[in-house]
Amino acid sequence: MTAFRFRLLAASAITLIAIPAAAQQMGPFDPARLSATDKTISDDSFEGRGPATRAETKTINYIADAFKAAGVQPGGDMVNGQRSWFQNVPLLQSSWVTAPKMTLGLNGKDVSLTQGEQIAARAPMTGVKGLDLSHIPLVFVGYGVKAPERSWDDFKGQDMHGKIMVVLVNDPDFEGGEGDFGGKAMTYYGRWTYKYEEGARQGADGVLVIHETEPASYGWNTVKNSNTNTMFDIVRQDPAAKHPPVEGWIQKSLAEQIFAASGTSFEAMKAAAKKKDFKPVPLKASLSLNGGANVEVITSHNVVGWLPGKTHPDETVIYSAHWDHLGIGKPDDTGDTIYNGALDNATGMTSCIE
Repeated sequence: MTAFRFRLLAASAITLIAIPAAAQQMGPFDPARLSATDKTISDDSFEGRGPATRAETKTINYIADAFKAAGVQPGGDMVNGQRSWFQNVPLLQSSWVTAPKMTLGLNGKDVSLTQGEQIAARAPMTGVKGLDLSHIPLVFVGYGVKAPERSWDDFKGQDMHGKIMVVLVNDPDFEGGEGDFGGKAMTYYGRWTYKYEEGARQGADGVLVIHETEPASYGWNTVKNSNTNTMFDIVRQDPAAKHPPVEGWIQKSLAEQIFAASGTSFEAMKAAAKKKDFKPVPLKASLSLNGGANVEVITSHNVVGWLPGKTHPDETVIYSAHWDHLGIGKPDDTGDTIYNGALDNATGMTSCIE
C-alpha cells in the first residue's frame, strides 16, 4: 500500500546514485531479469521483508550483492575506514500488546468495535506505552484540509482540542468539489499522512479516516493489514507534533451509522465537505480506546550504492525505493501468513537494481 508505506520511504529505502550517461553504459533493461528479480525478492523465503526481522538481513544483503554485481560502489556508512553498503537508520517501533479495546458511544449505548473489522487503529506513534481514552467526542471536519494558498480551510477556527476528527480520504475536488487540488491527481493534502499531521497541528486527540476504495485507491484489506501491524516511524524529537494520540481508519458503513445517529447522512456530509464554506459538524458519537503498546527504538538499514559520473561528477541523481513490506502477520482466507509485497515494493527495488 503506497499510502501506508510512506512511513518508510525515507527510513528503509534502497538508494542507487548515478548519472544517466554512466547508466547508459550498463546496457539495456531486461524484462526477463526484472521479472526474475521481483519473484526472488517477493518469494516466501524473504518472509515479507519485515524491518527489524531476520528477513531484513537477508533482504539488504541480497540488494547489496545485486548492486555489487552491477558494478556499483558502496555508498553507506563508514566502517573501519571504508564505505559499507549499509546506512543505519534508527526507527521508532510500536505495536499493540493485544488488540485494543474500542467502543463507539452511539445513541446512549457503547457499541464494541473490533480491530480490523469496523476500525483499524494504529499503535501509538507518539512514544507512549499505551492509550486510555474515554468517550472522546467525534467531529466531522470534511477532508481535514487547511491550505491557505488554495483558499481552503475545513476548520474555520474551531477548536479541535479534546476531540477526534473524522475525515474523508483524498482531496476536496477528487469528485468534483469546489477546491483547486488537481482533480483526480492527489495532492499531499489528500493523503492520510497529511490528515494525521494536521490533526496533530490542530491539537486533536485523534483522526479517523473514512475508507472508500476509489478515493483511497485500495481496498479495506490493505487498510486493515497496514494499520493493525507493527508500526514504524523515523525517530522524532517531538513525535506529538506529527502524530495525534489516535490514528486510524473506519469503514464507510460505520461512518454511515455515525452520521445517521447525528441526524444526517454520509452523502449529505460528503456533499457539504466539497464546498469552500464547509464548517466542522459535531457528531452525536464518541470513541473510547484502551490498549497497551510495545514501544522501542530499533535500528533498520538503507542500502546505498554509488555510481560516479564522468560528464557531471559534481551532480547527483538519486533513485530510491523502499525494500520493506509487512512481514509475517495474521493469516488470510487461505491461511497464508506471509505478506509478500511483490508490488509494494519489490517492483521498486527491482527497478533500482536493474
